[in-house]
Amino acid sequence: MRSLGIGLIGTGFMGRAHALAFRNVSAAFELPVHLRLAAVADADAERAQQCASAWGFERAHSDWQQLISDPKVDLVAITTPNHLHFPMAMAAIAAGKAVYCEKPLAVSLQQADDMRQAARAAGVVTRVGYNYQHNPVLVQAREMIARGELGRLISFAGEFSEDFMADPALPWSWRCEAEHAGGALADLGSHVLALARYLMGDVEAVCADSQTVHPLRPASHTDPRDTPIHVDDQTHALLRFRNGARGSVSSSWLKHGYKNHLSVEISGTLGTLRFDQERLNELHVCLQGQSGFERRLSGPDWPGYAAFSPAAGHQLGYNELKTLEVHAVIQACAGLPVPGPDFEEAWQVERLAAAIRRAAQEQRWVSLD
Repeated sequence: MRSLGIGLIGTGFMGRAHALAFRNVSAAFELPVHLRLAAVADADAERAQQCASAWGFERAHSDWQQLISDPKVDLVAITTPNHLHFPMAMAAIAAGKAVYCEKPLAVSLQQADDMRQAARAAGVVTRVGYNYQHNPVLVQAREMIARGELGRLISFAGEFSEDFMADPALPWSWRCEAEHAGGALADLGSHVLALARYLMGDVEAVCADSQTVHPLRPASHTDPRDTPIHVDDQTHALLRFRNGARGSVSSSWLKHGYKNHLSVEISGTLGTLRFDQERLNELHVCLQGQSGFERRLSGPDWPGYAAFSPAAGHQLGYNELKTLEVHAVIQACAGLPVPGPDFEEAWQVERLAAAIRRAAQEQRWVSLD
């Protein structure tokens, strides 16, 4: 069995989520390769070393370029702020290494296009961290749609709302910079756009409106000077799908009470299904002839679930979804034909987001063609 060396760049929340997934995947699944946690990189050398030791990685680097050059690293996992995705991924591709990058793929559509073109030319495996679509519940929803259980699809409603920016006194951060792919649409909306494509297929046209509700924020926790904010706090869009269905998506980081409200509702001529990530083990379905919605709990008969629990209703969590995603990444690196969002698909999501921004700016319908 050949070895696959993992190099992880970034040690924040997402870095830790990736590290947990790489640690857990060998316990949950029989892998086609021997997984080796080769290296961690962080600009803070002390933190890099602490995380390498705590997370079980062999070595630490204070320079991400050293990690990419490390001969022990075969797969580069990128969990840094968005503006660093492009140079890191391009360097990894140039080195002939597989790349597993967090979303959004890049800070511009041109960067995303360059990344997918480079990956295609190099023939390297790529994956992007749209981990929610690895939820067994949403896999089941997609299979129901493919089997025609909902009939002809007619509508989609998607929302991703949280409240971590609801306080106007919360200071500026890199998420407030358009140059860093900041804003609610990039940070949250990219997930719901990815799910719209995953469940419904291609979008042909969009119309949208965006708003910056809090145009000024403190410069920092210790500096109260007003700093202008030029990214969206909330975005709403209408979608026309290529299959004839109509839809809407919204993203907001200001909605009090919501912590991870990624929800979708899909209606067809024979039924409706709905899902909310805050209740991520449930799918609600109403088919023609039923008087109301039936709650279906995920269980071991749904692909992916049984790797973590042999009994229905015992609940998977966020980190299990990340482990399922990592499992798919590893299988792809081993040459297995496992579906998953790669740089090509992530470019399509960025293309859709760019069309929504243009539609909001120009206040008109924008064709994806």
